[in-house]
Amino acid sequence: MENLKKYQKAILDVLEEYAAITSPFMPDVENKVIADTRNHHYQLIRMGWYKDRHVHYTVFHFDLVDGKVWVQENRTDVRIDKELIAHGVAPKDIVSGLQHPVLKEITEGTAA
Repeated sequence: MENLKKYQKAILDVLEEYAAITSPFMPDVENKVIADTRNHHYQLIRMGWYKDRHVHYTVFHFDLVDGKVWVQENRTDVRIDKELIAHGVAPKDIVSGLQHPVLKEITEGTAA
């Protein structure tokens, strides 16, 4: 339970840091942190209007499953595992949901 709260805080801190970064090219697009603390799903989404187009997509998506942080989505070039580690998440507790389960066995302990 201790790691759950610690990892939840780490995830939210990382998401809030990235949510604070606004694009000068898309001033009408907001960054929003979505946190389902009951079911342990956490996302950063971008939503709004850019010129005449509606923008809505997930930048980051994390889940907490069995004491581990699952990286389900990362639409950046940021090594998000390094960011999570810097916020106190143990490297062994970061799992990439972006890899096929067969590949996950080969690369366990590293995440995108």
